[in-house]
Amino acid sequence: MRTNNSKVRNMIVSVYFILVVFAIVSAILFSSFRHLTSSPILTFAIIILFFAAVFFLVHRVSRYFEYDSDGSKVIVINRGLLLAEYANYREHIVEFDKDRLAAFKFNNFLLYRTLDLYIKDRKGGKKKETFNISLVPKKKRRYIRQSLSKMIKMNANPL
Repeated sequence: MRTNNSKVRNMIVSVYFILVVFAIVSAILFSSFRHLTSSPILTFAIIILFFAAVFFLVHRVSRYFEYDSDGSKVIVINRGLLLAEYANYREHIVEFDKDRLAAFKFNNFLLYRTLDLYIKDRKGGKKKETFNISLVPKKKRRYIRQSLSKMIKMNANPL
């Protein structure tokens, strides 16, 4: 089974555009924020910190996710969503045989979702690999869960 969240890219670009527009509008309407504090420098710092926090939150959550379990190997890829063609500084790829999957877990946080894969290494231990699946739709997460459950079941009862 193959799946990814490539259609979410336009939504993230739109969110960044809206953030830039709000930053420009708030800079223009800076005088309307005087009721927050008596100091204009402190008001400006609060506005800048708010936009920086929202920008970095969107940056943290926005990741491209690809899952491919066709064949004898499973390939899971996480990379940055916006500048992935130019700089893959946030790329995380794991490729393993299906029989090496020991367990998996989906974690749901407030705005952040992860997929933890526990993979058996050659020495008998388990290695934990974590992937950001925040922007993967619920339907695709269900398909991934079914595929991984099937692998776990096949590993528990080899023919």
